[in-house]
Amino acid sequence: LEVACGTGYWTQFIAPATQSMVATDATAEPLEFARLRPNTANVCFAQVDAYNIPAELGQSDGAFAGLWFSHVPIGSRHAFLASLHTRLTPGARIVLLDNSEVQCRDFPIVERDDDGNTFQLRELRDSSMHRVLKNFPTEPELTSLLAPFSDRIAFKMLENFWLLEYELQETS
Repeated sequence: LEVACGTGYWTQFIAPATQSMVATDATAEPLEFARLRPNTANVCFAQVDAYNIPAELGQSDGAFAGLWFSHVPIGSRHAFLASLHTRLTPGARIVLLDNSEVQCRDFPIVERDDDGNTFQLRELRDSSMHRVLKNFPTEPELTSLLAPFSDRIAFKMLENFWLLEYELQETS
């Protein structure tokens, strides 16, 4: 299960390593691009809300979210994880990949709200400016958030990204 696949950049690399895959996004336009990516014949694309992943998508034994978690409001992290975890089997492996704060060199934080969410400004090709939610959780924040769901959490800081992998434990 891929959450927030966007235009399918990561999908095209993950799909060949799976028998079948569901790639989701909340917006139809990027999904149209994703469907055109190579190596995605075994992928079912679905427009869904990441905070309410429908049961019709079935259960998966793994999940990936690339460059998505930073766009989840701090107060919605538990809701996102609850939605994700209901679509996964016990023992599922989950991989989260996102930007590190190195990105702030090019896109500085311009605002922080009362909940601690941070925002950047992004300029599009048409020169319009957009305020974008972009949080940068720390390793301790992520580990604490995921501790109720896994005792197998591995975090790695890369040059421009962080990578986190965990195994979903069976809930009691």
